[in-house]
Amino acid sequence: MTTYAILDFETTGMSPECGACPTEIAVVLVRDGQILDRYQSLMNANTWVPPFIESLTGISNAMVRKAPPMHQVMAEAVEFAGDYPLVAHNASFDSKFWDDALSRQGKQRQQTFLCSMLMARRVFPDAPNHKLGTLVNFLRLPMSGQFHRALADAEATAHLFIKMHQRIQERLKCPKPSCAQLLAVQRQKIGTF
Repeated sequence: MTTYAILDFETTGMSPECGACPTEIAVVLVRDGQILDRYQSLMNANTWVPPFIESLTGISNAMVRKAPPMHQVMAEAVEFAGDYPLVAHNASFDSKFWDDALSRQGKQRQQTFLCSMLMARRVFPDAPNHKLGTLVNFLRLPMSGQFHRALADAEATAHLFIKMHQRIQERLKCPKPSCAQLLAVQRQKIGTF
């Protein structure tokens, strides 16, 4: 199995195009059904954390002020993730912040970005919904911390990804589905996998 970099951001809002900034990132490396390593850090993007975000994540303005600068944290996270395919739950959200961070470094993403939420809709269509918390409970996956903190969410997504990878192996009768095969699964019409 390929190594995958599962990531999660906590942010001040929905999109960097609307002025939102990341406050925390975690990257979890997964290979052969195992978590290999983890990277996590708060970051200071010289931004204000709105009260709603603070109550949701527990990340305060004081915590962010004491954190390393965003450019340093993102450089470390990008190096940690290397050129492994990326995975996030609701990748359309996380990819915006990842790509924005790369752009600030004068780089462009080269690797594939898989979405565990889109994949879960195909692999587990009988789940009540496909929010990360619902899937963790529905599939009885391990949860190592509080939701809406980057490392806990990245680890939960890693466990979900491992479970989906196993299910896809069974369905495709393929011992090691490739990244391209996983991408094809997430693009299938719901109900056809």
